[in-house]
Amino acid sequence: MKYYRDDKFVKKFGKRLKEVRQSKKVTQEELAYRTGFELSQIGRIERGTVNTSISHISAIAKALKIKPIDLFDFE
Repeated sequence: MKYYRDDKFVKKFGKRLKEVRQSKKVTQEELAYRTGFELSQIGRIERGTVNTSISHISAIAKALKIKPIDLFDFE
């Protein structure tokens, strides 16, 4: 079975993450600190250049004090 990556979905997720993060007035640097991720990783997720894992989504949601499903509210 061939792995399929939906680039449009990944980009929409990243855009939604950025919207939520900014609405919470959290910088990329602060989100990186709260999650323990590299700053560059946060940027890649927001730009939609990396397909992040479920465990990362969970950590990001926890750091932003939201439910993970809130990060998928874009379609």
